[in-house]
Amino acid sequence: MTDVLSDDEIAERLPEAWERDDDEIVRVYEFDDYLHGVNFAQMVGEIAEAQFHHPEIRIRYKEVEIRLTTHDAGGITDNDLEMADVIESEHAA
Repeated sequence: MTDVLSDDEIAERLPEAWERDDDEIVRVYEFDDYLHGVNFAQMVGEIAEAQFHHPEIRIRYKEVEIRLTTHDAGGITDNDLEMADVIESEHAA
């Protein structure tokens, strides 16, 4: 099991545009229309399955909210920050 990171470690490594919400890291992505958001959510799901690290994904009309935490560890771990970095990389591509 991965260890929960300290507040300083999280603040130092949290990707830009992501926020901390208690024991989760969160980002809302905006899209021009619903289907672009759905396609993005599917891509995130495929990444999550490959990494065996599954975020909470909320799809709204023109937004997709991603929430990451490591439930087994009880907070934010390296796995969450790494997953956020991968999502950011794919979103930018």
